[in-house]
Amino acid sequence: MIRAALASAAALALSACATTPLAVAPTPSAVADAPDTMQWLYGSGEAAGASIQAWRSLADYAVARSRQRSVPFSVAMGLDGTIAEPASCMTGDRAKPLAVVFDVDETVLLNMGYEYWSAATGASYSSETWKRWEESGSSYVKPVPGAVTGLRRLREAGVTPVFNTNRQYSAEGAVRAIAAAGLGDAVHGETLFLRGDDGTKSGGKDARRAIISERYCVIALAGDNLGDFADVFNDDALPASERRELAARGDLAQLWGNGWFVLPNPVYGDSLKGTVDEVFPEGTRWTPETAPSGAPAIMNEGN
Repeated sequence: MIRAALASAAALALSACATTPLAVAPTPSAVADAPDTMQWLYGSGEAAGASIQAWRSLADYAVARSRQRSVPFSVAMGLDGTIAEPASCMTGDRAKPLAVVFDVDETVLLNMGYEYWSAATGASYSSETWKRWEESGSSYVKPVPGAVTGLRRLREAGVTPVFNTNRQYSAEGAVRAIAAAGLGDAVHGETLFLRGDDGTKSGGKDARRAIISERYCVIALAGDNLGDFADVFNDDALPASERRELAARGDLAQLWGNGWFVLPNPVYGDSLKGTVDEVFPEGTRWTPETAPSGAPAIMNEGN
């Protein structure tokens, strides 16, 4: 009853003020500065250079691997919650076809239209708007710089690009977006795998990597998030500093540029976490008032 009364009152008020336009909530101007991270990733020459550099290194590596005459081995990758060692790609007396597995968003294509809408309106990500983007945004994407040439080089060398994405609402939309970016064809269930294709709702990719590795000899992985290489990196219990240490130390450090290829993305993803104290551990927290008591004498000159 209360809701009905309020609705009736609102209708009367609107009819009495029919010539008065309804107020519209202000939104950020499209001519205002975009967020720093978007300026860098979507607008800077530095981001283009970093992406082209990564793609050239990836293609050089994969083409060289395709020309080896030895028994093919996969690259180390996340499988079943751990990082599996390289494995033989022979099935009986035959080798599996070679493949490189790619993330999609901000790895092979840039979601320019969605990020424009976000920056211009101040709207934040939601599953509802992302679903609409997956279904209808394919004509508003651009290739990541270097991706078109890189994928062409792989295909010419007989290496199959396989896409492993956390898109989940429209396989048809993903196929259209990849094609619209000039990246060639993708076939859902063969060279394109979406969230849910492993029978779970998880955003982890290990299970999908297992499906792909049953069919292909995966010689390289590429993505903009460490979860594109192994789910263990995105464990919610793993602090930012330990996640960084895991990626940068030991055997895993040797994989970067040598089977694992990372693309820049400062805009969103699991890389963006950590408090000030977590990002800057004890021993790095300088202030102008910090006494240089423990510094070498040469660093104290002029004080």
